[in-house]
Amino acid sequence: MSAYGKSLVLAVLLTLTLCACDQPDKNHWQLPEVSGTAYSGAEISNAPIEQAFEARESDVQVNGQGVVIKLLKDDNKGSRHQRFLVRINSRQTLLFAHNIDLAPQVPLQVGDEISFYGEYVYNPKGGIMHWTHHAPQGDHVAGWIMHNGKKYQ
Repeated sequence: MSAYGKSLVLAVLLTLTLCACDQPDKNHWQLPEVSGTAYSGAEISNAPIEQAFEARESDVQVNGQGVVIKLLKDDNKGSRHQRFLVRINSRQTLLFAHNIDLAPQVPLQVGDEISFYGEYVYNPKGGIMHWTHHAPQGDHVAGWIMHNGKKYQ
């Protein structure tokens, strides 16, 4: 098994352990819904994000995929965040706030395809994705962004 596969297995086991704990928000610790295996070219469903948007839910742990449509200026106030927009379907885009004080900056260009795992927050424009990085204190599920076969977390 590759190092990536071992890391994924460990991440899933950690998430399952966290899911076993009694959490006040049932949506907060959901496992990603993925068809196929090990995220290796597998189809990732954006349905949980679309459902959270329709229901105006926030703080929902989701995975998804999409195409980068716009690169925005980094937010350098407080913790630094890389910001960009990703189209996940014909009517919904997500604003990403990827913490670059905790994770490497993703070398993106408009038109790049990415997959991701993080926390969705509702807004009327489509939503915001954050927690797309590791959690140094272990107080949150670790997220990630996959770009050109490399995981940024």
